[in-house]
Amino acid sequence: MWRYGVSVLKPNNCYFQCKRNFFSFSKSNLKKSPINNSSNSLTIMTTITESDVGILCSISNLPGFRGILKQRYSDFIVNEVDNEGNVVHLTSLDAPPEAFEEGETKTSDQLNKSYASEIEKFRSLACETDVDSLETLINKITSGSEEDISPIVLSPDSDKSHRTAMHNFFKENLRFLVTDTVDGPDSSSKCIRVRLNSGNNKRGGNSNKRKRGDKPYDSRGSSHWPEHLGKFLRFHLFKENKDTQEALGLIGKMLGIQTRSFGFAGTKDKRSVSTQRVTVFKQHASRLAALNERLIGIKVGDFCYVKEDLLLGQLLGNRFTITLRGVVADSEDTIKASAESLGRHGFINYFGLQRFGSGSVPTHHIGATLLRGEWKAAASIILDPREGDILFYICYFILFWQSVFNMLDYLKAREYYKETGDIDGTLRQLPRHLVAERAMLQCLKKCPGNYLQALKAIPRTLRMMYVHSYQSYLWNHAASVRVQKYGSNEVALGDLVYIKGDDAEKTEVVPSEHEDDSFEDADDCSQLDEISGKDLPLKKNNLVKVITAADISAGNYTIEDAVLPMPGSRIIYPTNEVADVYHDMAKKDGISLTESVHSVKEFSITSMTGSYRRVFQKPIDFQWELLSYTDGNIALSETDLDKIAKTKPVNLVKEEHPTNGTESEEPFDHPDELESFDDDKKFSIDNDEVEVSREVDPLQVHSAPDSNSQEPQKALKLAFTLPASCYATMAIRELLKTSTSVAFHKTLN
Repeated sequence: MWRYGVSVLKPNNCYFQCKRNFFSFSKSNLKKSPINNSSNSLTIMTTITESDVGILCSISNLPGFRGILKQRYSDFIVNEVDNEGNVVHLTSLDAPPEAFEEGETKTSDQLNKSYASEIEKFRSLACETDVDSLETLINKITSGSEEDISPIVLSPDSDKSHRTAMHNFFKENLRFLVTDTVDGPDSSSKCIRVRLNSGNNKRGGNSNKRKRGDKPYDSRGSSHWPEHLGKFLRFHLFKENKDTQEALGLIGKMLGIQTRSFGFAGTKDKRSVSTQRVTVFKQHASRLAALNERLIGIKVGDFCYVKEDLLLGQLLGNRFTITLRGVVADSEDTIKASAESLGRHGFINYFGLQRFGSGSVPTHHIGATLLRGEWKAAASIILDPREGDILFYICYFILFWQSVFNMLDYLKAREYYKETGDIDGTLRQLPRHLVAERAMLQCLKKCPGNYLQALKAIPRTLRMMYVHSYQSYLWNHAASVRVQKYGSNEVALGDLVYIKGDDAEKTEVVPSEHEDDSFEDADDCSQLDEISGKDLPLKKNNLVKVITAADISAGNYTIEDAVLPMPGSRIIYPTNEVADVYHDMAKKDGISLTESVHSVKEFSITSMTGSYRRVFQKPIDFQWELLSYTDGNIALSETDLDKIAKTKPVNLVKEEHPTNGTESEEPFDHPDELESFDDDKKFSIDNDEVEVSREVDPLQVHSAPDSNSQEPQKALKLAFTLPASCYATMAIRELLKTSTSVAFHKTLN
């Protein structure tokens, strides 16, 4: 039975968690230990810890307890919440009747009719040679010929208006044919190419592929589109153990379109079961629905046609259903009290560990180097081998059963480049999913020594992640100092707050949460766990002011109004001791927050607008339930697909294995959802069966040590909604008082 949270005042307490996780590698063993500089032992930090990035405090002083996060993928369910506040669910896998569009029927009907009148109309526009070519093409199509139907190229034409009239003729009269413009025999002329609109069949091969430059959509197969339909098909994407880009990359491969044809509001965690909205440009629902028989770990459904595509940030947040298994506490009362406290008081709105990457060099370190304008140093951090890399990957492999072959390829390529400088040889060895490294090397091949240009060659979403993570690093430390010095119960003199009431007329407008110049481009995919894109405005027109003594006396503001800035040129800082944190930490890193040492705007904090972020966040519509279970292989939460399967059998529902944290996760500097699927990612397709998962080693599907035990175990099931910029793992941290790192929870398994 669900229990519901209520709102009361928060206690003024602070919990510090400053332990660092290190692993010591020696001849005899590999074990956890503090840093050891003795001659017979080498020690490295395998991953960053929460304290490294400023995650130090909690609100409640209640004791923590043991709980395993994401033992199974269905223990972490994420459902997107759209801009109208609706929770997005997968409810149907079927294409609606209108999805089998009349356009296809019309095309079929057109192929069975005579085209004498249309050819006569065409005669008034074209020369006899072109008329004969068109008539031959139409006859070949209508005869049902099984041979490949090649396109025809009409006579050269330098008159653009006449070419436009020709294009319009085909659109209006011969809609089963599509046209485009190709280069003519000389530089001053163009030719019109005419070919069969292949639609859903495979005839025509690759002849209908077009390069669209920087245009946002891939229009292949979409030239014939019913006028009564919106140009975008919106559907709900359900996925398990797949990140958003991976899932869309696979669907795009199967449809024969590029990933850029898809639009979505935000990325969702790979290690979860999630449902979100996606749009795709000019595709029929029937085509996507047919993929459900072949997709593994992915389903699509709830189709409808809309006029606009989805853009990053077009969501209110996410609804989470999280199950913590193997819960062990001093008493059941401790668990209940902690759950009630989370619902009433919330948590500190830290940026989670996902923001800072999972490699041996955190992303905020790279961001600091970029902000200092050290282009060659930043390039070296990304490309060169690092001290301790091999031990880092040995530890990762032993703990998580990671694919050692991928790691060795990665390390070998780094070492090879460092020793030889051979870019072509390095690119041949470098795994294709390492987007940043490959982009930089390809640029350096064209522009040797131009490290700034090489850094700019990294996809914008990824390169901006480095700078944003440094901003987040400063914000986290400032939030911890705010809680340490002033508590979490009430606003303090000098705090910043979102203003309300009459104060709005007296205060200048400053940007809200990431109402930033880079907003549209900055899909910060480092938030793999539960957030979408980057920090998004909760209210676009929020105003910010400094708390005065009069405000405190009047009691107009509560701790829920408190915000802290993300550094930029248009923000203000608190007027209390918290402001010093930003400047002091940046100064230690050789960075000024008020002036730039270089002129590259995208790598300069002074060229960024800046933003504000709430210091404390309460879970919305919070519910919790304490469960008892004996079989760790039984799901404790129903997914959307489970609900569909109750009423209608679903083919190819893959059996869920305990994650044990062993699914493929590349421990590199950037998250693996930024892999490029346009040209590089390869999938094996055999007998129409598409396999998207790496082959699983038998060791990887073992349950947690006690998962098959018949001894009753406790589980804490939580359900709540968070705004798009918040991390659910930080809410879980408030409960458990332990690290939320993937590494830590894998050790619990």
